[in-house]
Amino acid sequence: FNSKTILFNQNNDSLGRLCTQAFNALFPSFFQQLKENIEQFFTKFVEEGKATVRLKEPAVDVCLSKANASNLKSFLAAVRLADRGTDVEALPLSVLVPAKTSEVEKPKSKMIITSKRDYPLTKNFPYSLEHLQASYCKLARVDMRMLCLKKLRKLDLSHNHIKKLPETIGDLVSLQELNLHNNHLESFCVALCNSTLQKSLQFLDLSQNKIKALPVQFCQLQELIHLKLDDNELIRLPFKIGQLSQLRFLSAARNKLPFLPNDFRNLSLEKLDLFGNPFEQPHPLVPSIQLKIPLTLLESAARATVNYRIPYGRHLLPSHLCEDLDVAKTCQCGSACLSCFIQTTVTMNLHHVAHTVVLVDNMGGTEAPIVCYFCSLTCYSQFLDRYLQSNR
Repeated sequence: FNSKTILFNQNNDSLGRLCTQAFNALFPSFFQQLKENIEQFFTKFVEEGKATVRLKEPAVDVCLSKANASNLKSFLAAVRLADRGTDVEALPLSVLVPAKTSEVEKPKSKMIITSKRDYPLTKNFPYSLEHLQASYCKLARVDMRMLCLKKLRKLDLSHNHIKKLPETIGDLVSLQELNLHNNHLESFCVALCNSTLQKSLQFLDLSQNKIKALPVQFCQLQELIHLKLDDNELIRLPFKIGQLSQLRFLSAARNKLPFLPNDFRNLSLEKLDLFGNPFEQPHPLVPSIQLKIPLTLLESAARATVNYRIPYGRHLLPSHLCEDLDVAKTCQCGSACLSCFIQTTVTMNLHHVAHTVVLVDNMGGTEAPIVCYFCSLTCYSQFLDRYLQSNR
């Protein structure tokens, strides 16, 4: 065997000696188990210090690499003799010596691949990786081998052809940064929003894809600090985006946003970029009225559930009702409304939610329309009075 492999984590000479002594002590037992237990030898590359011994029981391949060719040949000869039943004491075994510190390979923590030619097709990624970049590799899907890298903190798959994300990305419990810039994504699946990414993901780049909308559950990614959504086909931002309390950098330039969600006013950003969206002209005096008087029993019950914070779940209510309650709208008075409300849009200065604002158009504007909801005619009338007084 190769002492480099055995002493993979050697930090000092005493540890190296200890590991070597332990392995030497195990040699007799190891060779005794080889009697009539070798199925096949693979020695084509023995001159390069590589060989494989296939065992019958357990049915595994023992792969040897980075060995001294001469020592490897001696070792394989001893293994052959052991397979034939030769007594352990008679085997030509040499005592291992500790590897030098300079010979010990450190676990690889970073790998950068920037071309399809360099992409590993037959070898696994090192399990010790913390940073993996695989850009310009023409990947049509996320390589499942990447999802075994439990130490991965940064994954960069930008400039590929990925159309869909596997739910198992959420199993990368240490993932803090995910870069999917310039792919062919059309959606961001709900399962990722409900995964361990809720507690780990801080940076997400979905720019230059084909995403039209993000799920309501997207705002469960509570640790997000930096979110890039530029150059997509977004027609709306997440309904509860204000729940992203840690978010400090948001860019959604060059999308198809007509207005911002009401919850947008709850953000507290350092930098905001919404340039190049076709924002509509606000019409606070021309509301969309979807109010039913008297309120339906469903509407009254739903409002009470949200306003009084009554616990609910799919074990108590049908799933479609739970989904409706999850996206309940909030009136200016603070009360909830479900499907009965008055809606209008007003102008909001983006400096109210961000310290630095990139101009939203070529005219130097820093204002954008935001949706407002009202639970009753009374609330809308009070808003109208304030609006008319402020514009006299």
